[in-house]
Amino acid sequence: MRAFHCDHCGHLVFFDSVRCMHCGSALAFLPDQLRMGALAPAPDAGPGLWRPHGAQAGTALYRQCYNQTTWCACNFAVPASSSQLLCVACRQTRLLPDLSDPAHRRHWTQIEAAKRQLFYTLARLGLQSVTDAPEPGAGPVYAFLADQPGAPAVVTGHQGGTITLNVAEADDAERARRRLALHEPYRTLIGHLRHESGHYYWDRLVRDAGRLDAFRALFGDEREDYAAALQAHYAAHPAPDWHAQHVSAYAAAHPWEDWAETWAHYLHMVDLLETAAAYATSLDVPGTAPAVHETVRDPFATPAPDFDTMVRQWVPLTLLLNSLNRSLGQQDAYPFALSAGALRKLRFVHDTVAAG
Repeated sequence: MRAFHCDHCGHLVFFDSVRCMHCGSALAFLPDQLRMGALAPAPDAGPGLWRPHGAQAGTALYRQCYNQTTWCACNFAVPASSSQLLCVACRQTRLLPDLSDPAHRRHWTQIEAAKRQLFYTLARLGLQSVTDAPEPGAGPVYAFLADQPGAPAVVTGHQGGTITLNVAEADDAERARRRLALHEPYRTLIGHLRHESGHYYWDRLVRDAGRLDAFRALFGDEREDYAAALQAHYAAHPAPDWHAQHVSAYAAAHPWEDWAETWAHYLHMVDLLETAAAYATSLDVPGTAPAVHETVRDPFATPAPDFDTMVRQWVPLTLLLNSLNRSLGQQDAYPFALSAGALRKLRFVHDTVAAG
């Protein structure tokens, strides 16, 4: 993600900021402009309305999302011209847990924050509408649900354009327990949402876009029995050579999961490269002869770097990231090594996104 600044004082702020810690200005992310804005109350225009800092009367006005004014759970603004109470991102969530439960409310707030991060990346890739009234099929919708006594457990997944997530995944201890039980090296909220969005975009960019033959040639035939494939995956250890063709062990379970895991890794790559480029990151890879120097390029620059450049910079960047984590006694942030086979699939995702 790119770096954001308060447009009142110029101080660095973050994507989820609601106030500038330097000058005290109220902040909101303006999804229709994909930028952070410092806002000032505009009582002359109407109650609850705000205008961007320095803007004159008659310019675009905004109001806070209902989920911010009610739950302090969203920093996306809503155009004043909209008839909607919720911002364009919050409107994607169609089902919620019981928010009178403080734990549910806390977990839901964390999931919505991760979902806004996904929203931003998808919008930057041209895959997510940022308009006030997105057309049908312009992006996934969500159900964030909690387990209920006597009812079947809520299963995280995608079906028919809806991404479902069990809000228990926002509990750090529970997520760690599931990660260990399933022998996973990585399990995060943004990882879940990126993976499940891959299933949504497989329908849109592969199945409905005439790319099935190309997909099957690389990932395999998705008509393979899905339930049986997952049952076999969980019943036995993955094949020892899974890494030769897949980004993760779970990707080897079925072609659909291979695509979704690869898609998630591509979004990891795009987001991390954009962040590194925003901080003008330059890398000298130690232990190489001759010395290798890379200045990370923004994947959204014009012209954009090609896929080979992205991969060439991704590898030392993740080595740096993991080394920094280890210096603080933390686990690797990106505990994966991408093989030539996995990179061919990542290239397919890159080309598919570029083709739209």
